[in-house]
Amino acid sequence: MLRNYLKTAWRNIVSNKFYTAINVIGLTFGLVIGLFMLLWVQDELSFDAFNKKGKDIYRIGIVGGTEASKQIFTYIIAPVATFAKNEVPEVMDGVRIMNIGNPSFRYKDKIFNEDRIAFTDASYFSVFDFPIIQGDRKNPFPDNNSVVITKKIAEKYFGKENPIGKTITLGKSDNFKVTGVVADYPANSSVTCNVLLPISKFNYEAYIKSGRSYNGTSRISSMDADWINFSFETYLLLKPGTDIHKLEKKLQAIHEHNKPDDAPVPYLAQPLLNMHLYKADGGDAGISTVRTFAIVAILILVIACINYVNLSTARSMLRAKEVSMRKIIGAGRLQLFLQFMIETTVLFLIATVLAVGLMYVLMPVYNDFSGKQLQISLGNYQVWGYIALTLVATLTASSIYPALLLSSFEPLKALKGRITAGIGNAAFRRVLVVLQFTVSIVLIIGTLIIGKQLSFIRNRDLGYDKENVLTFMMQGMQAHYDAAKAELLKQPGIMAVTRGSSNIVDFNGWTGDNDWDGKPAKANLFFHPMDVDKDFTSFFKIKLKEGALFTGAVADSNHFIVNEAAIAAMGMKDPIGKSLRIQKTKGTIIGVVKDFNYTTVRKKIEPAVLTYHTPGAYRIFIKTTGGDAQKAITAAQNVWKQYNNDTPLDYSFLDENFSQLYKTDERTGSLFNVFSALAIVISCLGLFGLATYSAQVKTREIGIRKVLGSSVGGIIRLLASEFVLLIIISILIAVPIAWYSMSKWLQDFAYKIDMTVWIFLLAGGGATLIALATISIQSIKAALANPVKSLRAE
Repeated sequence: MLRNYLKTAWRNIVSNKFYTAINVIGLTFGLVIGLFMLLWVQDELSFDAFNKKGKDIYRIGIVGGTEASKQIFTYIIAPVATFAKNEVPEVMDGVRIMNIGNPSFRYKDKIFNEDRIAFTDASYFSVFDFPIIQGDRKNPFPDNNSVVITKKIAEKYFGKENPIGKTITLGKSDNFKVTGVVADYPANSSVTCNVLLPISKFNYEAYIKSGRSYNGTSRISSMDADWINFSFETYLLLKPGTDIHKLEKKLQAIHEHNKPDDAPVPYLAQPLLNMHLYKADGGDAGISTVRTFAIVAILILVIACINYVNLSTARSMLRAKEVSMRKIIGAGRLQLFLQFMIETTVLFLIATVLAVGLMYVLMPVYNDFSGKQLQISLGNYQVWGYIALTLVATLTASSIYPALLLSSFEPLKALKGRITAGIGNAAFRRVLVVLQFTVSIVLIIGTLIIGKQLSFIRNRDLGYDKENVLTFMMQGMQAHYDAAKAELLKQPGIMAVTRGSSNIVDFNGWTGDNDWDGKPAKANLFFHPMDVDKDFTSFFKIKLKEGALFTGAVADSNHFIVNEAAIAAMGMKDPIGKSLRIQKTKGTIIGVVKDFNYTTVRKKIEPAVLTYHTPGAYRIFIKTTGGDAQKAITAAQNVWKQYNNDTPLDYSFLDENFSQLYKTDERTGSLFNVFSALAIVISCLGLFGLATYSAQVKTREIGIRKVLGSSVGGIIRLLASEFVLLIIISILIAVPIAWYSMSKWLQDFAYKIDMTVWIFLLAGGGATLIALATISIQSIKAALANPVKSLRAE
């Protein structure tokens, strides 16, 4: 019986090559796009899930500031983890991570610049499930000069040699012995550190040896007594079932007990498994994009299914007599249902094989495009589970209704030609076409708005000039800045040189230790400070609103330049000459500059203060021209070598740094563009098939109309009018859905475009033109056919 079903199914598939091709191509494209998007969604949702205790690990944050300055800090003070483990019963373990930038390491005659270097506790390996390949998991740092590195770093430094016991040098003379090698981090890990140093080393160097002090008099004995230095990511491993709200209150009480003048200081505990897609306060940090992609993936699969259902039901009239004859000779409805289900299954198996094959071929391209490291391997059961679930759901959605419809015909009516296109045929098919193009138009509008917003970001006036600016950390050059600057300015292609404490594209340093004239008693304002020299504002063309700029005079060390956001947050009128204190520096405001975007445009511009403190300005900025960029790089390398020996120069351009801020948005936008375009192609495939079928079943009518004098244009209008009406209905449904969806997406940007009417008109008009072009191919062909041949055939 099954063999007969398969033979019959294959015979029907082969005998209708045109419709089979449309169905297979549509289903294959739909499966490839849908599966790629669902794999992307699955990867995003899987972040940090490899940690077996992940659901009980929380990152601790602190809520600081008031009103416009209110924000959540995920880098907090060191004592929290220690006190929590000792005084909070719900805390089983804790770990602190202190990132230290990208210093250079030396092994023999090799020098490397590394990123993601951090001091951490030994509990790093008991809280997280990062496997140690070599070394002692329970005692990864036997002493203060131990270091644990990743497998990739070990191979980079030592090749095939055993790394354990090897000595590498941090900076010029700080030697560390390799005591452990950790497996390379999964791509879906939020915590990644290439080189791990014992936090006890930092404690010794910064506190015990040097005696850290913030007021110049009293020394702080250790990092666990320092309630001021907010530099540590802190993760706590909690007992299952812990009341998080009560934990936050206990941490707040500990902090306020040890440093009463900070009160109130609310704490927040964020689940590790939420970190990748949610902000610390639970706000959106990517989850809306994941949901959008999941919905779009499902909708694309639905579009592919609609194509099959539409063509199957449309062609049901042509198979009515076949079904009737089968029923007359004894076939039951169940047998016919199974026959058509198997026919659909065979078609799906063909599409599935093609889809999986295409995914294997396209996976490297897709990974480069999306920034992922996805793969389809035989052993990845989770990926295959997603694929299997998608295929079963799609097959079920596509096959049941056509099979029920085809097996329901009454034999006598079918043989007499009395079957009419009722709700099971024409009306339902129209609903599916409207649904299909509604989805496509929503995707077109989304593509236009995302593209326009990303263009707005790229071309927005940031309030400073970032073009053709080379930057790097000076290290040994810093002590000889004036000589290095003079040498650089002699080189062709270098127009200006300045320095600052942070990268202007994205500096997130902050301080809440401040005071000013008229400050309210309970105000808690956070400033983003940046140490600069006298040329900084002119170098970046930052506009002065009022007052004066730094001149380089000795008095400038007690002067401040603030931005408009700072003046507004302080509620200060006539700020020039007003007193301001930032940490230990007391001085006066001498200038106010126009607001400039010193971080992502997703955030509103916050209070910033420029201080003339050149010892803290350890980053150099070199202005060049597009044509002379290579000359500037060569000149910088030559000057760098004079003060940093053989350490390689790690430089970047500000426009590259800026692009990096929006890399995820750019990739998301590009993926959305490609998937939207392919979704439209799939919709048009279905429309093309329906237009072809419509022309076939109206062959006699078209022939008669032509004999009676109808023009080619009239025939085209006859065939296209119904479809155009359906497209217009789709536009009316799609516009409010797209407006609402994209309004939600744009809410995440502090500075965004307006959704103007022309975007919706362009999307609707574009969809209509695409549909008309698709329909016209068959409509024109039918209209130009010889009516004599048409009528003779009928």
